[in-house]
Amino acid sequence: MNILLLGCGKTGSLVRDYALERKHHVRVLDEAENLDGTGLTPETLRHVDVAIDFTTPKAVIKNIEGCARAGKNMVVGTTGWYGEIERVRALVQQSGIGFVYGANFSFGVNLFFEIAKVAAEALKHGYGGSIEELHHIHKKDAPSGTAAKLQQVLEQTGGKKLGIASIREGDAPGTHTIVLDSEFDYLTLTHTAKSRRGFAEGAVKAAEWLQGKTGFYDFREIFHEV
Repeated sequence: MNILLLGCGKTGSLVRDYALERKHHVRVLDEAENLDGTGLTPETLRHVDVAIDFTTPKAVIKNIEGCARAGKNMVVGTTGWYGEIERVRALVQQSGIGFVYGANFSFGVNLFFEIAKVAAEALKHGYGGSIEELHHIHKKDAPSGTAAKLQQVLEQTGGKKLGIASIREGDAPGTHTIVLDSEFDYLTLTHTAKSRRGFAEGAVKAAEWLQGKTGFYDFREIFHEV
C-alpha cells in the first residue's frame, strides 16, 4: 500500500518503521507542509491508499476533512476529538471512504476493554470505583482517550460513571487501572504498555484491514479481525 503518515512523533515514527517492515510505501507529511490540513488536496493524495493520523487534537479534524474531500481511507490514532464524532461519522458516510479510529490500537488494551465490560457488572451490585491513567509528560490530552473509553464501557454496562485521575510523569507509554470497591472486597485491573510498538502495529494492521472497505469503524469493534 501507499501510506501517507500524518504525524511522525514517538508513535508515528514507529508506525512508519513497522509499515516499512511490512513492505508498504510510506510518505510522511509534516506539520509545516500541512498547516490546518492545507497539504491534503486531491492532487497530493492522488497516489495514496490510506492516511494514518497520529497528530494532535487540534490538527486531526482538518486532516479528516481533507482526506474525506479527496476520497481517501483513513486510520486515526489521535484522540481528544471525540466531541465531534457524530459530525465526523456523517462526513465519512457522505464521502464514501473507509475510516477506522481508536482510543488505543494495542491488542492488549482492546482485550482490556472486553475485560472491563465483564467487570462492570460489579457496579450493579453495590460496587463503586475509579479509573487512573499514567502517561508521559508530553501527552496533550487528559484524560487519555483510552481512559475515556474505559469510562464509557463501564458506564454502558454498569450504569455508573466513574471518575478518572490523570497523572503525567516521565516517559511512560501508558498505564490504566480500574479499581472496583465494595464493603467486602475490591478488584484491581491494570494494563501497562511496555512500549508504543503495540499501538503502531495495530494502526498499520487496521490500515491493511481497511483496504477495499467503506464505513466508519471503532478499532475496538474490529480488533479481533486484524
